[in-house]
Formats: sequence, C-alpha cells, structure tokens
Amino acid sequence: MSNLPPLNTETIWAILEEKLDDATVNQLVWHYLGYRYDSSTERWDTSEVAPEWHDEYPQPPDFIDSRPAIVKLTRSIPSENKQILKQNLGFKGYKIGEFGPRQTRRATAANWLLSYLQQTNTKTE
Repeated sequence: MSNLPPLNTETIWAILEEKLDDATVNQLVWHYLGYRYDSSTERWDTSEVAPEWHDEYPQPPDFIDSRPAIVKLTRSIPSENKQILKQNLGFKGYKIGEFGPRQTRRATAANWLLSYLQQTNTKTE
C-alpha cells in the first residue's frame, strides 16, 4: 500500500472517473482510516484505527462490495460535508442508466476522502 496516489482533488476525480481501480480506492480509504498492513507479520495493524471501525472491522472491509461497510462510511461523513463533491469539485453525479451500486459506492468513498482531506487541511491552517 506504499504506492498509493496522493490524496488530492486529482485523485478524487480519478476515483469518480474510474481511472483508479477498486482495489486502490479501498486501499486509500483503509489508509486514511488508519489500517496498516504489516508484511512481516502478514497481519493488519489497527492501532491507529478508531474503535468504531476496529471493533466492527478488525480487518479492513471491501467498501466497493460491502453495503454495510459503505453505509457506515457514509454515516461517518460530517453532515456539512455530505455534498462536498458537488460544492467543492462541481461533481454533478452520474447520468441515469450509466451507474450502479459500484459507481455509487466509489462516489461515497471519494466523498469521504475529500471530506477527510478538507478536515485535515482545516486542522493544519
């Protein structure tokens, strides 16, 4: 997971435009939730993962395939950031008939990551 793209608006757009594969999208969310894979022990280090995630998901979930995990991720986005893709990036959503659960879940992951990025930038300003 050391080859992750940087967390910036270009990466968020790459998620929305499906230029990044699902595995990379998952890995980005896992990373910013605090999950770290220790290749020497072949186990997940969850010492940096918040209890509400660690308790339910001791191993990082597949956000693209798991409805319960993506629902939890959606609920963890602060209410003021629920429309952040639209407000900050001008993302208009997907056209009817051109999207399904997978694209919706990718958009949720992108929304969560952009919200995380904004919260992080706000704390450092």
